[in-house]
Amino acid sequence: MSPSIPQSWLICEIGEVAQVLSGGTPPSKDPANFATDRGVPWITPADLSGYGEIYIARGSRDLSRKGYAACSATMIPAGSVLFSSRAPVGYVAIASNDVTTNQGFKSFVLPDGLDNRYVYFYLRHIKPIAENMATGTTFKELSGSAAARLPLILAPTEEQKRIAEKLDALLARVGACRERLNRVMLIIKRFREAVLAGAVSGELTEAFTFGNMNWSTRPLGQLLKDIRYGTAKKSTYDKNVGLPVIRIPNIVDRRVDPTDLKYGHLDEQEIETLSLRDGDVLVIRSNGSLDLVGRAAVVGPEVQGYLFAGYLIRLRADTSLIDPRYLCIYLSSPQVRRYIEQTARSTSGVNNINSGELRAIVVRLPDLQEQYEIVRRTDALFSFVDRLELRAKSALTQVERLTPTLLAKAFSGELVPQDPNDEPASALLERIRNQRVYKTAKEKEKGSKVTIRKTKKWDVLSVLREANRAMSTEELFVKSGFDEESVDEFYEQVRKAWNSGEIQEQHEGILVRLEAVKR
Repeated sequence: MSPSIPQSWLICEIGEVAQVLSGGTPPSKDPANFATDRGVPWITPADLSGYGEIYIARGSRDLSRKGYAACSATMIPAGSVLFSSRAPVGYVAIASNDVTTNQGFKSFVLPDGLDNRYVYFYLRHIKPIAENMATGTTFKELSGSAAARLPLILAPTEEQKRIAEKLDALLARVGACRERLNRVMLIIKRFREAVLAGAVSGELTEAFTFGNMNWSTRPLGQLLKDIRYGTAKKSTYDKNVGLPVIRIPNIVDRRVDPTDLKYGHLDEQEIETLSLRDGDVLVIRSNGSLDLVGRAAVVGPEVQGYLFAGYLIRLRADTSLIDPRYLCIYLSSPQVRRYIEQTARSTSGVNNINSGELRAIVVRLPDLQEQYEIVRRTDALFSFVDRLELRAKSALTQVERLTPTLLAKAFSGELVPQDPNDEPASALLERIRNQRVYKTAKEKEKGSKVTIRKTKKWDVLSVLREANRAMSTEELFVKSGFDEESVDEFYEQVRKAWNSGEIQEQHEGILVRLEAVKR
């Protein structure tokens, strides 16, 4: 279904008004390939990942002049709109100077009358359409021909400018709001870290002990009754297979979340050995993400009797010495996180911490009564900050919805008012077509050695009288000898001739035909 748009707008294909240019790949040994500010600006989709600006001057790498000459990359003029066509489809930016791109772009060189900021925002709006038009099996790619067929909602030139300026201002405010909320999330994260640091240093309960800290230190191994790896057997979402198996995704926020469970079949001996009990502590021992390694959670009664997977380690605490909830807080504290990350870090891509390294962690240990108080105060502070985080996330969700809403309003004509004095989009499209026809004709003329007789420039009526037949505006424009810089003069002559009754005008959709009046 076509979108509802104002009467003075129209919908065309972007290839009707813009030239579509593809990028190219430089030689692999190009000497300036990894240099910046030395050669030809070269941009890849990776340069637009997380890029928040509208304009871009260059990417992280440049091409050498030699490398540029040796590859198929085309110099894309300043002001063109860059649109990533693969990996992924839909990144957009405006070139602030002449640039080249790799093959992951389809760039649009725009004619006069088409505001590049308007097109920039519009392409962001139709990203889902572009993704649906992309094809491929290994990865989706938008071909040059498909890019040219992208629908373009064309507004009058002056309205394009008003829309672009309004979106620029509104989305800047949206971005500022998003940035503030992200800072709130960072503050919340730091607050949690401060609480955990204070919990295991004694600062959190200093008033409780009146400053008389009587803490001991012990290796974690001396505080455990058992430490054990989980099962290496595969699990499945089929509930009929066996018992629920706790995996890495279930370890969140120092607790076990049982909402996404898989199931495994183990024999009776394995079930007896690996069944979880209320108060067990599970630790992630291996993962590609260093942030996840060492993450701990306390097993609650709702998952008692469940099994646990091989990438987890179960710590069964000696509760006469340490409260499992305090142990979990201790393992989550910034001090211990630094040790775990340094120990687990790997260059192979998979980070690991083993049972021996966990046993060696030195635990600062208050008496049980103070451990209980630390857990109580930590839980109270986290409960408060959890509510704040929930509100911040809700606000952030609302902010993220603003951009697509504003874009939808902009390109349905609801963001700014229409001005009846604006030239309609049909006239703009006609003029752009004439410019392209003229340019094509001039290129053909330049490439041919055949001499073409030219009529006198600026003389529309002479051409019509000589032809004495109906003639399209494209043909009349070319045969009258006008060029791109004189389009307005051409239309002014047509208007005057029509008003004087010397020519007739017939409308067929957006195509205008002019017919000579018989003398």
